[in-house]
Amino acid sequence: MPSLILLMIAGAAVFAYWNAARAAAERAGQLGRSACEQAGVLWLDQSVHANGLKLRRGDDGRLGFERTFRFEYSYDGSDRHVGRLVLRGEELVSFVGPLRRVPTTQ
Repeated sequence: MPSLILLMIAGAAVFAYWNAARAAAERAGQLGRSACEQAGVLWLDQSVHANGLKLRRGDDGRLGFERTFRFEYSYDGSDRHVGRLVLRGEELVSFVGPLRRVPTTQ
């Protein structure tokens, strides 16, 4: 009987981790898409890719996961640039990505 309870606890922990990872990926996708729209650039592949996971303390002192995502964008369709964003929970803590290009006058 105790092994069944431990198995159920482990299953619940795996499900909670998976659910939090999916929620963070959806949030990262929304932020990446929004940044590309605001900068007037193309959001390539319509997706974000998780490429980092760290255990960090939040501002309240509690431990939580800090996830790093990358996405790609293009200014004119022929170039490709990489953007990066870091989420702690659902909070954006770092962003490197597209900027609106300012036309140069010569």
